[in-house]
Amino acid sequence: MRRHRTRTAGEPTIALINIVFLMLIFFLVAGTLAAPLDAALRLVNTADLEGSAPADALVLHANGRMTHRGADITSVADFVAGLPQDARARVRIVPDRALPAAMLIAKGRSLREVGAQRVVIVTERGLE
Repeated sequence: MRRHRTRTAGEPTIALINIVFLMLIFFLVAGTLAAPLDAALRLVNTADLEGSAPADALVLHANGRMTHRGADITSVADFVAGLPQDARARVRIVPDRALPAAMLIAKGRSLREVGAQRVVIVTERGLE
């Protein structure tokens, strides 16, 4: 009589690695890393703002005029100089929908040059 050999059960690590790799490829192809922007996305229109902007935000109108708490601002340097020191860490701007993008970028760059550490653009989604 011969003895039966007891088989040692090996772990199927190669099969597991293959399955995980295939799942990774599937989710990379099937999914998106960021959701696409909605076609109905509309930015804030400051003509209908009626005082609902954040209190510390700089409002940029379509014609390039700047206001803060309803008062006209002549330059971004004056705006940043009027802010408390802790508010300069994050400066918020509310752009008009019709404001040219080049002007928005220029104002943001100017804010950074005069001491704003981080510039945040405040927008909202239209729920149409």
